[in-house]
Amino acid sequence: MATGDYSRRVRATSRDEVGELARAFNKMAGDLEAVDRQRRDLVANVSHELRTPISALRAVLENVVDGVSPPDPSTLRAALDQTERLSRLVTDLLDLSRVDAGVVPLELENVELIGFLETATKEATVLNRLVSYVVDVTPPDLTVTADRERLHQLVANLLDNASRHSPSGGVVTVRAGVDANRVLLDVLDDGPGIPAVEREAVFERFGRGTRGPGDGGTGLGLAIAQWVAHLHHGSIEVVGAERGCRIRVSLPQNEETPG
Repeated sequence: MATGDYSRRVRATSRDEVGELARAFNKMAGDLEAVDRQRRDLVANVSHELRTPISALRAVLENVVDGVSPPDPSTLRAALDQTERLSRLVTDLLDLSRVDAGVVPLELENVELIGFLETATKEATVLNRLVSYVVDVTPPDLTVTADRERLHQLVANLLDNASRHSPSGGVVTVRAGVDANRVLLDVLDDGPGIPAVEREAVFERFGRGTRGPGDGGTGLGLAIAQWVAHLHHGSIEVVGAERGCRIRVSLPQNEETPG
């Protein structure tokens, strides 16, 4: 194990202290092996995600430098798109580093959801995706005790995911309501939906599922949304929908000490 080989296990047959030590050793070896595998997977995934926009950006700039493509608005827009994708990836990775570092303190306040969600959807329109947004909050004066910045982070990631997977002319609907002192926040899109067998995996880091590759996302947004929900002692899941994808966030309405 000192040299990084976590595959070895010891025989644990006795029921005395030596047997307990052997079982504890095997559990430790298994945990270390899993952590090492996750670390390797993360490095490989990050390297892959960085390589794609960097290669595309380099190709665009090389064409401009060599005179193959003129530095017109269309070419510069393509370069900017790749730069923005890199920026999103770096931001998401920084957020995940905070997850690994431990609990992030929350600055709690009463957030009025209708104004909050209308602002979030208005900001989402700058992504220039050909979708429209609908906000439905019942009752209209519904509030939730939350960290405004973190909650915005969660909603922004869900809106980005929904708009990216909706067809041109589609509608992204954001609904909020209350049930048994819990606020339920649903984000629905008009996309192809997520198969039931993939609904848990999409919240893993780089867990895109079958509808994800090539969509321009970082594969980290839903993992960050799950982190924010858990910080507030809430939950997030993909629930059944008649069409598209419905992601539901459940948060305590009046949580005083989330951690």
